[in-house]
Amino acid sequence: CYVPMNGIVLAFKDYSFNRGIWGSKWVGLRYFRTFWNGYDRNRLIFNTLRIGAIKTFLEFPFAIVLALMLNEVRALRFKKITQTISYMPHFLSSVVIVTMIQRLLAPQTGLINQVKAFLGGDPSTFFLMDEGYFYRILFGMDLWMNIGWDSIIYLAAMSNVDVSLYEAGEIDGCGKLRKIWHITLPGIRTTIGLLFIMRVGGLLSSGFEQIYLLRTPGNMAVADTLDLFVIRTGLTGGQFGYATAVGLIQSVVGLMLVALCNALAKKFAEVSLW
Repeated sequence: CYVPMNGIVLAFKDYSFNRGIWGSKWVGLRYFRTFWNGYDRNRLIFNTLRIGAIKTFLEFPFAIVLALMLNEVRALRFKKITQTISYMPHFLSSVVIVTMIQRLLAPQTGLINQVKAFLGGDPSTFFLMDEGYFYRILFGMDLWMNIGWDSIIYLAAMSNVDVSLYEAGEIDGCGKLRKIWHITLPGIRTTIGLLFIMRVGGLLSSGFEQIYLLRTPGNMAVADTLDLFVIRTGLTGGQFGYATAVGLIQSVVGLMLVALCNALAKKFAEVSLW
């Protein structure tokens, strides 16, 4: 895990295939200045932050809610079947899922457009070519893929909550919602805090596969992110030093965000990674 990190030195070198990493000449902070002065810097950062915020903050509560719902199910067979169905999409390739989405959202022939036509609407909407739908499609796709898998760890934490607390709550007249609010959620507070702190580190990382597969000429303005820029600049453009510098910025900012969030959580919620 640590040996490949020596490649970070590329961010400060004018890489040459002939000379290799260590033989290439040093350029200092040239690539960092180039990115900072780039015309598309703000757009790339804004798109990445927006997608990162959707995955970090907007999606985060859904797995907790699903875990709470499953925890209240008493029919064990139904609970297992539901849980299995909910986390199966996590094991599907992004290519498969995006292909399904393309079929569902296709103009004229897609299921969504056929339903619109049946209801008297316009069946020619090309959802994937409209940037107004991009974030909603990405949110739905990512949530469907990860909600079941993310809920597993919360269910495991709920199983460790002392049963006598629920019995005491019933004696005091607590209903289902009050027991969830005053017993279950405080019981898994540490787990929620730790997972949230780790998620914050990915705020400046939108992921590659999903965005790359969902982007089209119509939504490129909102789908172009730092992760795509790094791949495009490094592998396609051959500017390995420049791409490494941008990736290093993402990593450093992610580390700073984790450290800041950890310090705040430790001070106000008594939850921390270290």
